[in-house]
Amino acid sequence: MTTARMRQVVVSENSIDVVTAEIPQPEEREVAVRSLVTGVCGSDTHAAHGRHPFIQLPYHPGHEVVGVVERVAPGVTTVHPGDRVTVEPDLPCWDCKMCTSGRENLCENLRFFGCGYEQGGMAEYFTIPADRLHRIPDEMTLAQAALVEPLSTPVHAVRLAGDVTGKAVAVLGASAAIDAAAPDVVVQVRQALGESADVVFDCVAIEPTVRQAIGMASKGGTVVIVGVPSAEVSLPLAVVQDHQIRIQGSATYLKPDFDESIELLQTGAVRPEAIITSVLPLDDVATAFSASSSGEEVKVLVTIDEDTRL
Repeated sequence: MTTARMRQVVVSENSIDVVTAEIPQPEEREVAVRSLVTGVCGSDTHAAHGRHPFIQLPYHPGHEVVGVVERVAPGVTTVHPGDRVTVEPDLPCWDCKMCTSGRENLCENLRFFGCGYEQGGMAEYFTIPADRLHRIPDEMTLAQAALVEPLSTPVHAVRLAGDVTGKAVAVLGASAAIDAAAPDVVVQVRQALGESADVVFDCVAIEPTVRQAIGMASKGGTVVIVGVPSAEVSLPLAVVQDHQIRIQGSATYLKPDFDESIELLQTGAVRPEAIITSVLPLDDVATAFSASSSGEEVKVLVTIDEDTRL
């Protein structure tokens, strides 16, 4: 008897390949999903270059994934075959004190789908616990659905920062009118805001940007670290202490962040056409990774089936 095979991506040192593998079968409380489209994340490109602190090579990428439910294990009732779904990729244990206190994104035994886990969404099929899936509303396009996971990260970061309404906010690592490499970037940001920043989101998390963020923050301000650091960072701790600056880490997301992201995309508050800059087929995944890390793209998507239309 011939075992059914599928295509999947493997990222190794100096190589990003499409290989064949057995199609996985859902176990207890799991769902089998047929992938439609996945995004290339900064975490993916960092890992491919050996710069991600928590992902070891080789690995199976694809945590920004949208697909269609193919089969469900007995007893699964939250999703059904034919449902379009996106993945909340953190895989908590549900037993530790973080999980039992509603902070499963900080699970003490956390695994992460598509990031060092045995499966990822850059494959024709994958299996995952049913409680990690969010059903995509019928009226949402695939382009919108593909942004739910990446949008949930900043939504979570803003939630942690507190109410930012009416506050001066700076974001490091997004489109900006100020040259981040300029020696007087802190002065320029303060001038552009007309004041110091109440909240600074650092989406890069290298030592120069962390120091810039602290310099931009006002006394009593908050610096939220959203990016994944590729190395240790030293801080001007005297300034942090004397200016009473709060440094807040932001780790992935929770279910309410996914729900809010879906709402933001449904209402048009976030437009895919302003974010998605390239779409490539699975067989061109190496090109997709290269494009994503080039600095010329915002969001690169990979379609699993060449007939997929966003």
